[in-house]
Amino acid sequence: METDPTRMCELLVGLPDVVVLWVIDDDGDEPIRVYVETRGGRPCCRVCGVPAGVKERPEVELVDLCCFGRQARLVWRKYRWQCANGLCGVGSWTGEERRIAAPRLGMTDRAARWATEQIGRVGRSVSDVAGELGCAWHTVNDAVIAYGSAPVEDPDRIGPVTALGLDKTLFCRQGPWRRQQWCTSIVDVESCPGQLLDVVEGRSEPKVLRLGSRSPGHMARGDLLGCARPVRSVSQDVL
Repeated sequence: METDPTRMCELLVGLPDVVVLWVIDDDGDEPIRVYVETRGGRPCCRVCGVPAGVKERPEVELVDLCCFGRQARLVWRKYRWQCANGLCGVGSWTGEERRIAAPRLGMTDRAARWATEQIGRVGRSVSDVAGELGCAWHTVNDAVIAYGSAPVEDPDRIGPVTALGLDKTLFCRQGPWRRQQWCTSIVDVESCPGQLLDVVEGRSEPKVLRLGSRSPGHMARGDLLGCARPVRSVSQDVL
């Protein structure tokens, strides 16, 4: 059974409702660039309901997952629409598809999810992942913050805790006067191995006990190991 070459290329790209326009591979040292556009009909104005017209076709280049051992870029030819009704006050708007990429991020959705898992679960550094994808450090870091914040802030991520361990660490020395910057690691010491619950900037009592005040329902009253007396006294009001 023969398959349309264009359809085969779309299957390799693996994105929903996407038409592959062309692929550019000019230089072996440069990433492969795959140009795509979305399928779909012409939208209507959300206010007056008149069918919209195409105003512009901006191209957005997104960092994508490597393919065939090569770094890759997905160039998305978007549609910028405008209402055809001259009396309507609605301006232009750009079509978005979150299954391809989230707004205002420089990576495709699948690349951002992959990078978040590599850094959050595997433990790779942001610079290591950025080097593999061939992009800037901030491109990866912005995606990890956007995709990783919700799972980190989810209170069900931690569950019941009966014994906390706090470890204050000198994180770095900053500025011309080499001012000490501290951080405090909060650990569930009864889990095996110990589970890191949070890392808090500083070493003062209010900051250290931020985790308990944020989700007290998941913090059982128990021991606080390695804590000074002021921390223990304040903690009794939180846990």
